[in-house]
Amino acid sequence: MNKNKVVRLAVVGGGRGGTFSKVLSNLADKAQLVAVCDHDEAVLDRWKDEFPEVRSYDNYERLLDDGQVDAVFLATPLFIHARQAIQALQAGKHVISEVIAITTLDEGWELIETVEKTGLTYMMAENYCFMRPNMMIENMVQHGLFGDLVHVEGGYIHDIRNLTHYPDGKLTWRGNLLKSYRGNTYPTHSLGPVAKWLDLHRNGEDQFESLTTFVSEGLAGQIYYKELFGKEHPGAGPDHWKQGDSAVTLIRTKKGKLITLRYDIQSARPHNMTHYALQGTKGAYLSPRHHNEDPLIWLEGRSPGISSDGSAEWETLWNYADEWEHPLWQSWGSVAEQAGHGGGDFSGFPSAATDCTDSGNTELHMTESYTSTVGWVPSRIADTNSCRTIRRFLEW
Repeated sequence: MNKNKVVRLAVVGGGRGGTFSKVLSNLADKAQLVAVCDHDEAVLDRWKDEFPEVRSYDNYERLLDDGQVDAVFLATPLFIHARQAIQALQAGKHVISEVIAITTLDEGWELIETVEKTGLTYMMAENYCFMRPNMMIENMVQHGLFGDLVHVEGGYIHDIRNLTHYPDGKLTWRGNLLKSYRGNTYPTHSLGPVAKWLDLHRNGEDQFESLTTFVSEGLAGQIYYKELFGKEHPGAGPDHWKQGDSAVTLIRTKKGKLITLRYDIQSARPHNMTHYALQGTKGAYLSPRHHNEDPLIWLEGRSPGISSDGSAEWETLWNYADEWEHPLWQSWGSVAEQAGHGGGDFSGFPSAATDCTDSGNTELHMTESYTSTVGWVPSRIADTNSCRTIRRFLEW
């Protein structure tokens, strides 16, 4: 680490990584952008125009040879996150990686062992954990306002069929994900915040126990490709896609808490990328369905009405903002609101930068260090191709 305790950061994947440039401009005292890597020369040219002093690389291995880079931010296709993270750690670089962390259990073990061997910091940047309402609900849960939690749910419902192909009909990495894998293959946006609400795998109180995933038939992709490219395109056929339109995962914890996750990136409907709900013994929470709705809450003894006689009424979560705004949002909210994904794109970076500069810090960070909660789940959920199978989580 350089002596001035400012992390010298390289962005890997300049196309998607470009959306985080505003974030870095607000963290000058913690992180300095020094390099960018992308295989597309046009992308590198755009970075040079905006950041003339930043070094550019079209080869990842050459970037890792740069002794003036302390850490890498991986904004690349999810299939290669694990391998690139392991390479970076072996080259002496800290890592903050977009989701998902791994695609197989073997990758997971290798990543853990590499972190332990190198003593460097790894963080999976699950940005949805840092959205304002999710952080506020976490704060309220920690202070017991909902009583004991019994069920939580999360959903990533987001029609991105237009991102699954290039103009000529060739599949992008997202398209290949739908073509080659079946299951809940992108669960972390849904799972991350609710896992924090349940405090899973953090204080030894509760852990995942079992899960099962059901996948619907796949129709939306066929219809879309037939309409756009004609019936001769392979995507218009019934056997081209392994993934169905909608996947639902049910997880049970050792304490009997239930988690429901829904993943759907093909069905025709307005976006609902941030669907969450919570049920406790003393209250409940519902996230908004669209931009014109507020998040809704009902707390026994505080919100209008009584649940048992049917008079209970929802109220806006923001009625409680003055009292229960998360401390981190109180500190960073005005800056975070300028970033993407409801402020989530910003809020994870201060934590990652601080972890990298703390001497002797050798933890593996999975969004504030709840290892095994989010980072390793994708492989287990994606492997549930037999929908009637209940999978048991491994003991770590």
